[in-house]
Amino acid sequence: MLLLLAGSFCHAQLPEGSWSGAIDVQGTKVSLVFNFTDEGCQLDVPDQGARGIPAAARLTELGATHIDVASINASFEGFRMGDKLVGTFTQHGVKFPLTLTPGALVRNRPQTPQPPFPYATEEVSFSNGDAVLRGTLTLPAGYDRTTPVLLMVTGSGLQNRDEELFEHKPFAVIADCLARRGIATLRYDDRGFGESTGDATFCTTEDLKKDAAAGVALLRKRFDQVGVLGHSEGGTIALMLAAEGQADFIVSLAGMVVSGAETLLAQNRAALPQAGIDAQTTELYCKALEETFTAVKEGQPLPKPTDYKLPQALQQNLQLVQAQLQMPYLRYFVKLDVSQQLGKISCPVLALNGTRDTQVDAARNLGALKEGLPENLPNRRIAACDGLNHLFQHCTTGLSDEYPLIEETFAPEVLGILATWISNLNRP
Repeated sequence: MLLLLAGSFCHAQLPEGSWSGAIDVQGTKVSLVFNFTDEGCQLDVPDQGARGIPAAARLTELGATHIDVASINASFEGFRMGDKLVGTFTQHGVKFPLTLTPGALVRNRPQTPQPPFPYATEEVSFSNGDAVLRGTLTLPAGYDRTTPVLLMVTGSGLQNRDEELFEHKPFAVIADCLARRGIATLRYDDRGFGESTGDATFCTTEDLKKDAAAGVALLRKRFDQVGVLGHSEGGTIALMLAAEGQADFIVSLAGMVVSGAETLLAQNRAALPQAGIDAQTTELYCKALEETFTAVKEGQPLPKPTDYKLPQALQQNLQLVQAQLQMPYLRYFVKLDVSQQLGKISCPVLALNGTRDTQVDAARNLGALKEGLPENLPNRRIAACDGLNHLFQHCTTGLSDEYPLIEETFAPEVLGILATWISNLNRP
């Protein structure tokens, strides 16, 4: 056996081409693709829209393929077993089994726009302090100053200008649809991601709102009617900008209207039973979360995870949440409650949420929006979209583990609603 292994080490060599696999992160599959060339190695995380992450590959003394991805504090080490690389992916000290097979990951995304396009695009940039945001301005044929234009704002988490997730590119699909209907758009990479620069570690939703406001200012130099289209947290930012009088019209797609604390509690109440947690333990954990959020909002010491009779795994989870609450982003998010600003909005509002959204509850958030917006608001439309999830895909459960399995990127009927509502704004 030892002689055979020694013989295989002598012939060991680094893989060539693309090798792909997936790790399981708390029930969610995250695909990884390692690309080996003569120049070195790069990592793609297509599910998160991240590509070309520099990596360093080498063979160990035992013949294993070892890959370091320093920029994300990660590594992979695995042995060749037939046509597979079987090993472990490690990030921030957490280990995940990972098996790589030859070939890049290919998913069918039929709605992704393909050239040639009947419209023009320009690469543009704008700044907010030290952050330089770079994006794509999509211009319909025959556009002029009177053409309506929308700044597109992504949801929470760092995302590229297409809001790419699991190789779905919803913002690219929306921009393509609107351009074909005579509506311009500007979509951009979030600060600190893609081609954009700026601090993302210590920023808050307020900073992201100011990034968006800088994009609106850029568009006002070329267009008379500037709107904001935001998804999820981007929808919240659209409402914030409208309340400040910075937008001429807004579109909120699955926007969070109730507080961040209420939203996070609702997400946990939905997710824990799916993870096999019984109802009593779920409520106890949510009580601990709620008391933690209250302490943050009131500036009080956080409760101790050991004060609650929770399973060890949930105690550790609560401890992790409390550690994350030391960062500015989550502290601000927990306190954020845009419902208190709705009465200041005077521009047209289109708000849509999917009835099977498990991340931003449609009934609760649309209800808060109807209650908070002025009743006499012109061109106000608030609607629930039947059978759609948080990404506005037709779905079965609405849970996030369906996202990569669904070929549809964005429901066609919602694209129609968007284009028609915006087109009708300037009609008498």
